[in-house]
Amino acid sequence: MDAFYASVEQRDDPSLRGVPLAVGGSRERGVVAAASYEARRFGVHSAMPSVVARRRCPDLVFVRPRFDVYKAVSQQIHAIFARYTPTIQPLSLDEATLDVTTPLLDRGSASAIAAEIRAAIRQKTGLTASAGVSYNNVWPAPSASSLTTTLAVYANVSGLRAEPWPRWRSARSGPHKFPGVERHML
Repeated sequence: MDAFYASVEQRDDPSLRGVPLAVGGSRERGVVAAASYEARRFGVHSAMPSVVARRRCPDLVFVRPRFDVYKAVSQQIHAIFARYTPTIQPLSLDEATLDVTTPLLDRGSASAIAAEIRAAIRQKTGLTASAGVSYNNVWPAPSASSLTTTLAVYANVSGLRAEPWPRWRSARSGPHKFPGVERHML
């Protein structure tokens, strides 16, 4: 999900919308668990010490995490995933990979399924989801590039041609940089 914890907090408390927001501990030894997009503009990000976040964004609003709420929203989202495939690989509360090679609800393409899932998540939870589509769950979808991907939908579609690694990617970020992938395997 897009800034999952922070998005849930902004959804549930409209006064937090448009405000630089951090979910986490605000004390000296606290850590940012999630940052809203408004806070990210100041360089605030998850896993950052709260004192550093406050220095970067003096108007940063901290809220304590409500993991029970995040888990409930996650269960709603996973119920949506289950409508399309039984093969769901959860990566965290807000990330999963779905295999739609043989979907329960066929929409003609993995991209169409991803778009429909994103719309269903928006309708059910009021939250925005990102999705990347790839031919397997190892290679990132080009649209996901270096962004956090909520939902990586992949399908082993016969006739799908593997494209060469995009030229716009530097040699430093090629597929050989993925754990367990060596140049001689390509």
